[in-house]
Amino acid sequence: MLRSKAFNLLKSIHLMAGQPNLAYKGIHPVIASHGHRPHRSVAYRQRYKTGAGSAGGRSLSAPQTKAMSEQELPGLLILDIGGTYGVQENIVALLKKHFCLITMKEFLANKKEMSKKIQSVFVSECRPTVDQELLESLPNLKVIGNSGVGVDHLNLKMISNFGVKVTNTPHAVADSTADIGMALMLASARRLVEGSQIAISPHTKYFAVDWLGVEVSRATLGIIGMGRIGYKVAQRARAFDMKILYHNRKQRKEEELAVGAHYCEKMEDLLQQSDFVMLVVNLTPETHKMIGKKELGLMKPTATLINIGRGALIDQDALVEALQKNIIRAAALDVTYPEPLPRDHPLLKLNNIVITPHIGTATVQAVQMMAEEAIANMLAVLNGQPIPSEVFPK
Repeated sequence: MLRSKAFNLLKSIHLMAGQPNLAYKGIHPVIASHGHRPHRSVAYRQRYKTGAGSAGGRSLSAPQTKAMSEQELPGLLILDIGGTYGVQENIVALLKKHFCLITMKEFLANKKEMSKKIQSVFVSECRPTVDQELLESLPNLKVIGNSGVGVDHLNLKMISNFGVKVTNTPHAVADSTADIGMALMLASARRLVEGSQIAISPHTKYFAVDWLGVEVSRATLGIIGMGRIGYKVAQRARAFDMKILYHNRKQRKEEELAVGAHYCEKMEDLLQQSDFVMLVVNLTPETHKMIGKKELGLMKPTATLINIGRGALIDQDALVEALQKNIIRAAALDVTYPEPLPRDHPLLKLNNIVITPHIGTATVQAVQMMAEEAIANMLAVLNGQPIPSEVFPK
């Protein structure tokens, strides 16, 4: 099992119970003007350490140091604590072990004092919004710790110009996101949502014998993006005796040998052969609407498109047409654009689609591990240590 270097930086983060908020949370509005850009300090003199313990069976280590008061801890900006958009209480307790938390409300109420204290920003569910005005208001900011893999909501080049590091949590999310990919594939193939509605409907008098789904076992799965999550999906697909194809920028010979996958240099070849096509790539300018009318037309009429990456990987207008005209059999999406979709969106009116509210990482364990990995990344930056999961602008 892949292990993050992040888990070697901490020793004491205990798993805390607490259910994640599964409802989609909208993007926080751009914060108010923060004034002129102050001079940013290049040298970082104060070093912060953390204590010792265990988390979820993983060994987390860091240099020992004296316990520090809350005032001595580095300032960490978060949107809010609890509520609809804030950080969950159990994660707040975890963050407080290593940082002095400052909410956006507290920051805006006393920018002059708070701006000097903040050295890190914890971004969860794309919040708080990190824009130029915020960056100009934080002269001592060193790192933005993103909880999650995707960073398309962050302007990496702009942030880098301010001398600020960006980190993400690729190791913590792999299993949970791969699980939701398989769940969507099975739900769509066996028409579980429709079936549940039939089973509980007050109008159901009998179950039709000709109401059929399709099998996943021994079908062909095409994975677009053989990174950590794509590889985890392939591992699970192998247990279903699936034929595994994959398309990636680079061939992954070691991974394909381990799971018996076959490399498709051209995405078109994968689309034409696959019974299920799963998107497991990050959203970049190159991957924006990578699946459009042309690509959908290459797929089998019996094929299903599954997206666990980002909503904008798919041209949704083209997808609506493909599903309405049975160009493909079905679609299963954990991500859309926007999130949630407008209530009158045509995708919501189709019966050959399954849509979930971006819950790929919405498990107790994944949320905890994402926070742990984000903390380890931020502390590494503040301590001048190698950064386990740094994201670089292209």
